[in-house]
Amino acid sequence: LEADLVFDVRFLPTPYYVPELKTLTGLDEPVREYVFASEAAGRFLERLEPLLAFLLPQYLQEGRTELVIAVGCTGGRHRSTAMAHHLATYIGGLGYPVSESHRDISR
Repeated sequence: LEADLVFDVRFLPTPYYVPELKTLTGLDEPVREYVFASEAAGRFLERLEPLLAFLLPQYLQEGRTELVIAVGCTGGRHRSTAMAHHLATYIGGLGYPVSESHRDISR
C-alpha cells in the first residue's frame, strides 16, 4: 500500500521449480544468474533503467524526498528479490540514497 511504483516480475522464469535454487533467495548469485539469464529480464531492464533515470530527478524536482519502488512476484523470494536488489544497486549508482528491504524473503 505504501509503494509509489510497482513492478510485477512474474513474467520472468521462476527458480522455484529448480531443485538446487528453490531454497536460495534472489540475493544468492545462482538465483540472480538464473533470473537475469532470461532474454525477458534483459529487455525489461533496457526499458526500466532509463525510465527510472528519467523519473528520479523529476520526483526530486517536485520535492519528493522518498520514493518507494515495489517489485513483486508469486512468492517474494526469488525473482522480485533479485530484481529489487538489482534496481537498488542501479539507483545507488546514479547517486541516490537507497534503502533496500525484502518483505517476503523469509516466506
